Amino acid sequence: GVAAALLVLITAVINFTNFMDGLDGLVAGCMTVALAVLSIKLDVPWSIWALVGSLFGFLIWNWCPARVFMGDVGSTFLGAVFAGLVLHAISWPQALSYLLVATPILADACSCVVRRYMDGQIVFKPHRLHLYQRLQQAGWTHSQVSITYITATALLAFAVLTGGLPAVMLTAVAAIIAGFLLDRYVAIPFMVASEG
Repeated sequence: GVAAALLVLITAVINFTNFMDGLDGLVAGCMTVALAVLSIKLDVPWSIWALVGSLFGFLIWNWCPARVFMGDVGSTFLGAVFAGLVLHAISWPQALSYLLVATPILADACSCVVRRYMDGQIVFKPHRLHLYQRLQQAGWTHSQVSITYITATALLAFAVLTGGLPAVMLTAVAAIIAGFLLDRYVAIPFMVASEG
């Protein structure tokens, strides 16, 4: 029941974080913000703060043009740490509010998997169909895309700090709507990118 659902959710968060590590500074930037705000809200050991600090230092070198990359090992590790911190919440509503901080990353990855499945594509096959990738294909620079995602994550982090679950849910809905509008009017269309 609950344990199985948690296992699926944790696995999804880890894999979705990995899926999103395809643009300079995107995952490093979003996870720096997400891990920092969860560390503020939770009583975390010093090692988590050390990770946040080292991730910020890494981000400087991972920013476009990146000179250092985290790879699958780094991105899956960050996804696992994020999921682990969410599980330290003292209630389900608090856990949901923490999880929603990563809406820009998780919503992009989740919606892409669903769209590819609905389109009859092999979801495990490599592709360039995420919103962040299609924005870059439409002419946005790595920095523009990453700043957009990091800013959205920062707004969600601020909502968690100041308003709790209602505020972060409202902000998450706004982020999803913004993503939909970017998908509809700015990014290379999903079907066009699928044919490329």
